[in-house]
Amino acid sequence: MIRKIVQIDEEKCNGCGACADACHEGAIAMIDGKARLIKDDYCDGLGDCLPECPTGAISIVEREAADYDEAAVKARMAEQNKPHHPHGDGHMCPGSMARSIHHEAPAAEKAAPTLAETAAVSQLRNWPVQIKLAPINAPYFDGANLLVAADCTAYAYARFHEDFIRNKVTLIGCPKLDAVDYTEKLTEILANNDIRSLTIVRMEVPCCGGLEHAAIAALKNSGKFIPWRVVTVGIDGHLLDD
Repeated sequence: MIRKIVQIDEEKCNGCGACADACHEGAIAMIDGKARLIKDDYCDGLGDCLPECPTGAISIVEREAADYDEAAVKARMAEQNKPHHPHGDGHMCPGSMARSIHHEAPAAEKAAPTLAETAAVSQLRNWPVQIKLAPINAPYFDGANLLVAADCTAYAYARFHEDFIRNKVTLIGCPKLDAVDYTEKLTEILANNDIRSLTIVRMEVPCCGGLEHAAIAALKNSGKFIPWRVVTVGIDGHLLDD
């Protein structure tokens, strides 16, 4: 049938991921750094993604396309929101179970650790850390300062544990590789827990814009008013802003 449907100009697309975040049907995904329409029948043609695109890469056209399949969209979204069962046996992988991590404090008689010694100790306080695997509710979220970071940032910035993970609950992701919308998951975490602050750490590359957009949209959607900031890490390992 001939109907209205989105069309994406890959030459104009900068890979920010804002359109994928805005698409409530999950019809758009980030693939190889570009926004792609996954399947015609996932797109309702209403164009919620249009105003979110900063480069004007998305338009609505009329062409031959499969009819919008609401049932298929609901089934796909429900499948995406299921817990990850890598072994297919109906039980969650033990490695995905939520847990708090406690690091032993230095002995009282020991002198205060040097900066080098402190940096050598892991500051991670929670598991799992992947946004896709993280639970909606967990004891470690109560009263937590939340860090949402692009997974590349820990490799690029040498003092990542000390400057960002320390005293925070950490969630990481990559919108380019995961090809999912983090907004809904982060909204639920922010709305259903006593989160005290939000820090977003991203790389300077355009595809990291999807993570920043999702986290900020989640904060707005949650109805919470908490301190937040965005920090950008350059690919050379230096902080570009704070």
